[in-house]
Amino acid sequence: MVATLIVSVSGIRDETRELVAEFAGETDAREVPLSLLVAPRLKDKYRLVRDEPTQDWLRERQGSGDAIVLHGYDQAATKKRRAEFAALPQHEAMLRLLAADRVMEETGLRTRVFAAPRWLASPGAVTALPRAGFRVLAGLTGIHDLDRDTVVKARVLGIGEGFRAEPWWCRALVLGAGRTARRGGTVRLAISAKQLAHPGPRQALIDAIDIALHHEARPDAYRWRPRGGGLEVA
Repeated sequence: MVATLIVSVSGIRDETRELVAEFAGETDAREVPLSLLVAPRLKDKYRLVRDEPTQDWLRERQGSGDAIVLHGYDQAATKKRRAEFAALPQHEAMLRLLAADRVMEETGLRTRVFAAPRWLASPGAVTALPRAGFRVLAGLTGIHDLDRDTVVKARVLGIGEGFRAEPWWCRALVLGAGRTARRGGTVRLAISAKQLAHPGPRQALIDAIDIALHHEARPDAYRWRPRGGGLEVA
């Protein structure tokens, strides 16, 4: 059974764009597409609609084969110490999804794929997603096709954004990627853009990519594939 490799980057904004672009050069050299996790709003009053250079870069990457994934609305904790979508009831999740979708459409980055901040989506959020037009949910332990009601079970191996970044964890991530690839599973690697500024975590992710490719994993991204074939929709 052939393994699958999916690599994602979160926290993309004006201050981190160059870091992500440099990392994209590494993945391009390996012919590995990236799943770019994008939120319309981030801390320090960041607004994607006001960041045209990042919009342009994301559209360019999408045109070259990367996937755009909606990664929440503003990533603010909706309950104390809980990620944005981790505890939301359906109605509140729907409001945030629709608001985020409008921004993504306005910037030319609309997507039918969603990954909640820290990969945690409440039952209410999961129910709201298809009603808001989303077709794929990338969760912590699996990739859910909401249209077909199927799931590919595979856990995220990440650095940053809720995951550790210590040397011991980086080593474990590389070993885990190799083990999953050898078994023909789905290797899901994730890193926050800020962690790309640190040589250890950055190199660990590259090593994990390389070991998965060594075991002949097939590079892919988080995409929705409509019934009956046709064009993929990121």
